[in-house]
Amino acid sequence: MIIFGTKGYLYQLAILTLVCGQCGNPAAHTLRKRVTKFTLFFVPLFPISTKYLTQCTFCGAEQKVTKEQAEQLQTQSTGGQGGQTYGQQEQQQHRF
Repeated sequence: MIIFGTKGYLYQLAILTLVCGQCGNPAAHTLRKRVTKFTLFFVPLFPISTKYLTQCTFCGAEQKVTKEQAEQLQTQSTGGQGGQTYGQQEQQQHRF
């Protein structure tokens, strides 16, 4: 018998202050990376898909972003282009 499936991981990359496209409020947004990995006998082997998204902490709206946009936002949050850091956390892993 072979047991296989998928497992999801959620990494919080940064916390940014942006204007929300849905509610229009300048609020904190979390920049997250969602990775789905193929598992064999409950051991994660390789990633199947990787998605980046931002979530507004005011209204909860999520917006997908590309990898390039996520990297640019992350460099802005670390002060690379004059941005401010608002509690950036190293890769925090959550199971969903």
